Amino acid sequence: MKKIKLAVTIIVAGLITNLNIMAQSKNQYVSAASIHYRYVNANGLNVFYREAGPADAPTILLLHGYPTSSHMFRDLIPILSGKYHVIAPDLPGFGYTDAPDHTKFNYTFDNMAKTMQEFIDQLSLKRFAIYVFDYGAPTGFRLALANPEKITGIISQNGNAYVEGLSTGWNPIQRYWEHDTQENRDALRSFLTLEGTKFQYFTGVSNTTLIAPESYTFDQHFLDRPQSADIQLDLLRDYKTNVALYPKFQEYFRTYKPKLLAVWGNKDPFFLPPGAEAYKKDDPNAIVKFYDTGHFALETHVNEIGHDILDFLATLPK
Repeated sequence: MKKIKLAVTIIVAGLITNLNIMAQSKNQYVSAASIHYRYVNANGLNVFYREAGPADAPTILLLHGYPTSSHMFRDLIPILSGKYHVIAPDLPGFGYTDAPDHTKFNYTFDNMAKTMQEFIDQLSLKRFAIYVFDYGAPTGFRLALANPEKITGIISQNGNAYVEGLSTGWNPIQRYWEHDTQENRDALRSFLTLEGTKFQYFTGVSNTTLIAPESYTFDQHFLDRPQSADIQLDLLRDYKTNVALYPKFQEYFRTYKPKLLAVWGNKDPFFLPPGAEAYKKDDPNAIVKFYDTGHFALETHVNEIGHDILDFLATLPK
């Protein structure tokens, strides 16, 4: 009888262990949902995007900035996609999306937004939150202006909509806005070098061993394409149209009062903390969180930011 009881105990213990392992495996599978890599035609371009998570879950659209691509979200997507439908496109001229010569495609932020509008229309996105970063902010805010009924909430990670957020690092770019000369255009070419790219990644980061080398080398690979310099210089010139639209963006915040989470690297050399705090002036639903890091905050604080975003997304309307 004792032997039978012992055998039963061992079998039950084994079943419990196996169930625990299966539960852990299921949780791991959910938190590491498969990422799909797709293309869709929008505004005459083949637009590359990453997609993960349940198709019937609430959607979040991730919009990257300069000089990166949807690759910047490689560690954030697995955190979000267990519960949310995540879509992260490459903007025109970036990453794996088509990058025609600047004489054949008009590289302006209005045209970037037009491409993203056709993108969300092609994917039939009816309701979604947006995560905007750097160039993704003026692109995403244009989408919000045009589709207020679609936007469930906004996460801005070092994505500016206020002049208070612009540092003196913008001075040479502003000179180009004021005087569109070849000399002022050429003066900005240092932004396109590996040194310029690494400056964005490393400035303000206390523990630089957290910066994955494939991040800035991947970005630089695309910046070094023959057509990329003029594409990026055209976009730097056109950035003045974003500043001109800041009052419109701010009016949107006052009118619609979207739930908004600003997650900000507080040592960003280009977009300063006052730019994050300024959201609270116009949007009573704005929450601001700072992290001790630089421009590419996801490189060093993806887990903290990811879980803050999950807490925020849980409060949004479906």
